[in-house]
Amino acid sequence: MIQSLELRNFKSIKEKYFPLRNLNVLLGLNGQGKSSFIQSLLVLRQSDKLSKGELKLNGGENGLVNIGTSQDALYQFSKDKELSFILQFKGTDPYQMDFDYQIDADILKQKNVDDVDINFITSNNHQALFNNDFQYLNAQRIEPKSTNIASHSNVMEANNLGKYGQYTAHYIELRGNEDVLFDNMLHQGSATFDSLTNKQIIDKTLINQINLWLGEISPGVNVQTNKVSSDIIILEYEFEQPNYGSTNKFKPENVGFGISYALHTVTALLSARPGGLIIIENPESHIHPRGQAELGKLISLVAQNDVQIIIETHSDHILNSIRVGVKEEPSLKDKAILFYFKKIVDEQEQFTSVTNIEIDRNGTLSDHPKHLLDEWSNQLSKLI
Repeated sequence: MIQSLELRNFKSIKEKYFPLRNLNVLLGLNGQGKSSFIQSLLVLRQSDKLSKGELKLNGGENGLVNIGTSQDALYQFSKDKELSFILQFKGTDPYQMDFDYQIDADILKQKNVDDVDINFITSNNHQALFNNDFQYLNAQRIEPKSTNIASHSNVMEANNLGKYGQYTAHYIELRGNEDVLFDNMLHQGSATFDSLTNKQIIDKTLINQINLWLGEISPGVNVQTNKVSSDIIILEYEFEQPNYGSTNKFKPENVGFGISYALHTVTALLSARPGGLIIIENPESHIHPRGQAELGKLISLVAQNDVQIIIETHSDHILNSIRVGVKEEPSLKDKAILFYFKKIVDEQEQFTSVTNIEIDRNGTLSDHPKHLLDEWSNQLSKLI
C-alpha cells in the first residue's frame, strides 16, 4: 500500500505531500489538479525503466497516460527546473526521485544516476502500483455496445479491465464464476434458500455480485456474456420478469449509458484483491443519484479491507454515502481521507493548493472549503 506521495513541480502541483490511506477521495472544480495527481501515479507505473532512473511520460496507445513532453510535465513557474517524486510504501523509507528538465524530452532521467536505487523498485514489485493487483478506469470509458474485444492476456494474466473498461465483458466471461474475496462486500441479497438441503446458500460469485449491485442502479438487471470468437465477446442485458423468469435479451445500446458505465466500476470494485490498488475517475458518470449513493456504499465497503482506492468524483451523493459509511463503521474514519483541490492565482504564478479533509466517526468533515459539492444547497436556497 502507498503510504505517501510527495510531488514537486509536477504539472499544476507546485509542492504537496499526500498522506494516503485505504480510501482517498479527490474533490474540486474542473481543471484544479485532481487528474494531475492521478497521472503522477500512472506515469510511475508505466515507467518500465524506473529502476534505471527513467520516467516515461507517454505510454502510447496501450499505455495508461500520455502527458506529452517535459514542458507539459513540469510546473510552468518552476525556478529550479526540477521535477520530484517522493514515494513511500507502507513499511519502507521514502524514496526520492529528482528528474532533470530537458527541452522536448518525453523520457526524463534522474538528476544523479548514482542516486538511483535499483532495489527500491525491484524489491517493491509486490506492491500493487507495480504488479497485477491494479485497476485503473479512465473517465472516458467505452460506450455501450454489444460486441466487445477479448484479451486473454489482459484478463487472466494482468487481471486488467482496461483503462476504458474495454475488457470488462471478457473479464466477466472468464472470471465471472470466481468468488468475491471479501465477505463484507457481498450484497445483502446474496443468500438464497435451498429447499433440497433445507439450508441457506450464499452465492459469492463475481457475476452474481455484479448483478445484485447493478440491481441497485437498475432493478432486476442481469448481465449476459457470450464468447463468439477468440476476439469477440457479446454483452447483453435481461431483466427479471415475474411469472416469466426474465425478459428477452437487450443490447447495451438499447438500455442507456448508465448500466454499462456502472458495470465497469462495479466489476473493478468487486474484483479487488488483498493489497490491491484501484483508481477510478468519475465513478458516478451517467448514473442516477440513488445509484451513485449505492456506489459510494460499495466503495466504503471495499476500503474496509486490505485494499487502496483512489476516487476522483464530482458527486455529492458518493461523498455523502462515504460519510454514512464511516458513521456506520467508525473504523473507516482512520482509513479514509479527502483531498480538496483548488487553483491559486496571483500576480506571479498559479498553482494547485490541496486541503486535507478528515471524516470523523459521525461522518462530519473537518473542513468545508468553498465550492465543496455545495451546489445542491445553493440552488435549494434560491427556491426557498
